[in-house]
Amino acid sequence: MIAQYVLSGLTTGAIYALVALGFAIIYNASHVINFAQGEFVMIGGMASAAFFDAGLPLPVAIVLSIGVATLVGLLLEKLAVEPARDASVITLIIITIGASILLRGLATLVWDKKIHRLPAFSGEAPIVIGSTAGGATLLPQVLWVLGVSAAAVALLTWFFRRTLTGKAILAVSHNRLAARLMGISVRRVLAVSFGLSAALGALAGALIAPISFTAWDVGVMLGLKGFAAAILGGLGSSAGAVLGGLALGLIESLGAGYLSSAYKDVFAFLIIIAALVFLPNGLLGRRAAERV
Repeated sequence: MIAQYVLSGLTTGAIYALVALGFAIIYNASHVINFAQGEFVMIGGMASAAFFDAGLPLPVAIVLSIGVATLVGLLLEKLAVEPARDASVITLIIITIGASILLRGLATLVWDKKIHRLPAFSGEAPIVIGSTAGGATLLPQVLWVLGVSAAAVALLTWFFRRTLTGKAILAVSHNRLAARLMGISVRRVLAVSFGLSAALGALAGALIAPISFTAWDVGVMLGLKGFAAAILGGLGSSAGAVLGGLALGLIESLGAGYLSSAYKDVFAFLIIIAALVFLPNGLLGRRAAERV
């Protein structure tokens, strides 16, 4: 029984990790918490379903949906965040909340308010792991979620360590003024960060659409849980985002299994409160030091 809970927790945790990574990337580049991150997940799922229903092959539909979400992320940064770049952080956060509401409204106009589902990537016959008593059953789509999420994290690690653009994002996250003096375009870094976080969110939306379905409002809760994972791992830490996402998924799954499924969504909010009170820097967040 516990194996089933652990597999379920790791699956949902992998999705939370992708959403949390989007939060971390934008926060590092701009110190803004993008509360429209969950809507990128929604766009990925809804656009994939729309393209697939229009007759496109599933891989093509997913790639196009990621492209659409990336474009939305770039437009959000260009039209909403960049004009207010000199505003306070609170103002920028409110702008992203407004963008989130706007994107949900546009989704109902572009698509509809119905629940949509993508077909599983490689069949729906369940896979039995271990014995009947102590084993677990999982769908092949779960393996896709775990595998693609791991590959995305590995590619991001390579991107930040080996490419000039990735290193520029890291430089801006450490010291924006110094990065600007070294010739790094902070404006370009912000645009890349929003586009990259949108692509990650859309990827997560396409991955979970065959399991939990998708609709115009699915991004609200996924965004909040991704934010909780980012807070738990340490806001701004990519490794912390992954760790926080997996931890939150396991806590949710085990809590729902051994306590009550009625409180499943409560755990994310409890984690936010507990992390802010007892562990404000998160599990892997930066510790600030001030010399006096």
